[in-house]
Parts: sequence; structure tokens; C-alpha cells
Amino acid sequence: MASDPVTYSIVIPILNEELVLPTLIDRLDAVLARLDEPAEVIFVDDGSADRSAAIVADKAGKDRRYRLVSFSRNFGHQVAITAGMDLAAGKAVIVMDADLQDPPEHLFEMIAKWKSGYEIVFAERLSRDGESLFKRRTAGLFYRVLRRLASVDIPPNVGDFRLVDRKALDVFRLMRERDPFVRGMFSWMGFRQTSVPFHRPPRKYGETKYPLHKMISLSLHGVIGFSDTPLRLALWLGFVISAVAGLLCLYVIMLVFYDYTLVQGWASTVVIISFLSGVNLLMTGIVGLYVGRIHTEVKKRPLYVITRIAGFPQFQNSAQAMQSAQDPPIHSFAPTPGK
Repeated sequence: MASDPVTYSIVIPILNEELVLPTLIDRLDAVLARLDEPAEVIFVDDGSADRSAAIVADKAGKDRRYRLVSFSRNFGHQVAITAGMDLAAGKAVIVMDADLQDPPEHLFEMIAKWKSGYEIVFAERLSRDGESLFKRRTAGLFYRVLRRLASVDIPPNVGDFRLVDRKALDVFRLMRERDPFVRGMFSWMGFRQTSVPFHRPPRKYGETKYPLHKMISLSLHGVIGFSDTPLRLALWLGFVISAVAGLLCLYVIMLVFYDYTLVQGWASTVVIISFLSGVNLLMTGIVGLYVGRIHTEVKKRPLYVITRIAGFPQFQNSAQAMQSAQDPPIHSFAPTPGK
């Protein structure tokens, strides 16, 4: 029956994935058939321009385990994950990408870890086939830098492919950040966490939804959201530059006492002023990033706007789904199975 309680919720954000969806759905059907408890699959359409939403809606009309959430526009991958988890009904929620680089067959290993008592189980990439050397190196550099700067330990080689227990999900739902960095948020909250290693296969259909500029944007969200080190570096750099400027002032004063002409120093003066101006703009920009983030947070706009739902028996329209997504968590912190 449609009202049967759900144990597992699988959340999958999609953006122009019509080429891969038929294969993904076939593999999900095979996984669902092997699960020991009822499950649901929630696809979150993040403003696709192709037939992705239509394919999922058709599947939801035929199979009560499938659901569709469609945004009014593209709100971003991390927000799409958030929306799916807001509407998930399961005791354990699994987040994965639609490109089959997160193989759904690894869900069984994650579930086994969850049943043994872990609240968060993340998939750790042992290899990243199909990715360029540049992307692998820059990703590795980002995680090394973030782990040094951030106040929480964010595991390297880990994306958003993970299983989250209901008690951890309830905490996540209290963190209504406008620019979420989901993997960092789950690291911040603690709980018992472990990993499931896997080899990440290459993408076979479509193209990546994380080109260089989006990777840079995600990196900035991660650094700004979990570290104030850039602000401290800007402060100390300001002290150093001020000290150097003070020494230069003493040097100029000494030249005056010794009757040296100062006209010849015009070029060096211009260079110094230009350098200090550049540093000032850099520090202002760093502060501006944090101020801009505060400005975004205080406006308290909804994280996303839902225009269409399908397959949710508890909701009659998108307005009900939106209201449910904004409600605070109501689930109690019941013990995790196996504890």
C-alpha cells in the first residue's frame, strides 16, 4: 500500500540527465527488489531543459516507489539534495548522483554499516576513472587546503554519496543555509561516521554538471562556510603591509635629513601605492565574501521553489510539499537499528 512506512529513501538530484535515466531506473529497480525493507526513490529535478522530469514522472505514475520534485528554476546541486532530504520519509536516507558514477549497488554495503550502529556512512573514492589529471589534482588540492583551514575534519575523496540516519537528518534540516556545503555540514554535526570504499566509474552518458567555474564556486562555499582563516590572514597581511609602509616612511624621512632629492623616487612611490592598493582591494574582497554571505542569509528566502510533484501520496500539490519541507523536524531521536 502507498501508506506503508518507508525505511529507505534514495535522493537523486537531476539536471538534464535524460540519456542516463533509463539505465539508472533499471538498476534502481534491481536494487529495490533486493532491499529487505520498503523504499522510495526521490528524484529532484533542478530545472532541467530536457525530458528528465517527464521520464521520472512517467515512472512515478507506474511505480508507487518513485517520486518527482521539480524546481521552478535551477537552484543548484546542493540545494536539490537538501530538498530531497526535506521530503524523505525513510529512517535512512541515501544521497547519490544520477550519472551512475555513484553505483546504486553499493547501497547494500552502506545499509549494513548503518545497521551495525553508524549514523552516517559515506562512500570513499579509491579511484576516479574518466576524470582528467587536472580535475583530480585540483580536487586533491582543494581537500588538503580545506582540511587545513576548516574547523571540522572533512574526509578527502568523498562527495555527497552517503547514507544518513534519521537523527542526523533531523539535525541537518535545522541548518537552513542558503549556500549549503552538504558534505561539510554532515562532518560538522559529528555522530558515528564510517566509510565504504568504492571505485568510481567514468560517466558514460551526458556531460558533467560540475565544470570548472562550479567547482570553484563550491570550493568557495566550503571555505567560507567552515573557516574564518581567510579573514585572519587578511588581518595579519594588513599588519605586515602596514609595518613595511612604516619602515618606508622612516626611510623617506632619513632621505630628507640627508638632503637627498626625492624626485627620483617617483617611480618607486607609484609602485608602492599600486601594491598597497591591490592588497587593500584583495582584503576588502575577502571581507566582502563573508558580508555577502551574511546578506544572503538574513533575507530568509526559501531555499527553493517547487512547481511540480509526482508520486507523493501525502501531498496533493506543490504548495503542500513546500510547506512540509519548511516545517521543523518532528522525528524523535530513536536508537539506530543494531544499537
